[in-house]
Amino acid sequence: MANPAATPARAGELGTVWVDVAHLARLELAVRDLGFTMRQPHASVLSGKHGSRIRGRGLNFEALRGYQQGDDIRHLDWKASLRTGKPLVRVYTEERDLPVLLVVDQRMPMFFGSKRAMKSVLAAEFAALCAWMALQAGDRVGAVVFNDSDATLIRPLRSRARVQAVLGAIAGMNQALHAASEAQPVYGQLDHALERALQLAGHDHLVCVVSDFAGAGQRTQDLLRQLSSHNSVIAAMVFDPLFQAVPHHTGRMVVTQGQLQVELDMGDRTTREPIESFFTGRLHDVTELLKRSGVPMMPIDTQGEALAQLRHFLGRLAPRGKAPRRH
Repeated sequence: MANPAATPARAGELGTVWVDVAHLARLELAVRDLGFTMRQPHASVLSGKHGSRIRGRGLNFEALRGYQQGDDIRHLDWKASLRTGKPLVRVYTEERDLPVLLVVDQRMPMFFGSKRAMKSVLAAEFAALCAWMALQAGDRVGAVVFNDSDATLIRPLRSRARVQAVLGAIAGMNQALHAASEAQPVYGQLDHALERALQLAGHDHLVCVVSDFAGAGQRTQDLLRQLSSHNSVIAAMVFDPLFQAVPHHTGRMVVTQGQLQVELDMGDRTTREPIESFFTGRLHDVTELLKRSGVPMMPIDTQGEALAQLRHFLGRLAPRGKAPRRH
């Protein structure tokens, strides 16, 4: 497992380059008026056809059976009773909770950001917001937190201590990311994490996959479909604005992956166009894959704050006259 002390985060870098548990814990106050299972406004990404995938608490119809003395007559199914010629009642079972399982990506490709924060930071904050939303609703919370070499499994449990364990696992792997790392990206880790999620989320869970989906392929699509066949699944795709449009530099741009450094002449068409094609093409491919999997997608942009974007996707605006809380 990643060592939380591997790269101590300096105060000025918290929330932009790295996160710690205290930073993620403070996000609890930001979700007091948010929830996945509340009735979603029309503007929400979870409204309409996607909204039906998020199961809320209530009564589930189980079966029809013959009327027995003492049954509530409000549960009589009049149409079925008339059709069969004998009184039948509808039997319901109560939904107790909506276990939430977070699949959080902290691989080296996530340690990138050309704007406000690293993708790894946005993923950590978004996952923390979802964890606090679930605890606030009285639901169980668990996680699969993974990097290029490891995956930490935390079974869903309804307790503040369990949320703290999830935040600790996220912060630990997050702080182990650094530019000088010699670790090579292991793209198969995404599929491995989804396989572990299948082990933890048997049915009727809300599974939120927070990742840039680097290395996603046919196996990823198949696993997402398997997960969504018995669970509600949301894909929070973290991306950087650079993948939408390469900045219009007329001079040179220095690109590094930590050890190697390359200077590119962005004023040269033969240099610029292949880079633009690579970035925009990759984002398009991931988006299409998620569409084919049938999983609702929330694009999370490193240029904006996690809370503001979550509010946008849930269709709930900040109170008038107040900006979303910054942490």
